[in-house]
Amino acid sequence: MAKESMKARERKRQRLVEKYAAKREALKAAGDYDALQKLPKNASPVRLHNRCQLTGRPKGYMRQFGISRINFREMALKGLIPGVKKASW
Repeated sequence: MAKESMKARERKRQRLVEKYAAKREALKAAGDYDALQKLPKNASPVRLHNRCQLTGRPKGYMRQFGISRINFREMALKGLIPGVKKASW
């Protein structure tokens, strides 16, 4: 389980990215890179990091489901993810 401060920091970055998205796009289109440099660092989408929605785990993230591999496996074994079942042959 990730620290609450790390999860909060990531949410804060997400809000900043959404807030400045239109402004960043306009500045890029105009080629005004000096003004783009003056925006907050965390307003850049590159600074976002995918995290598990349930635990906040930063590694082993499965983009299609939005959760970590560990939570995915537990939920799949319990039958909580539709259309997913354990392979056996």
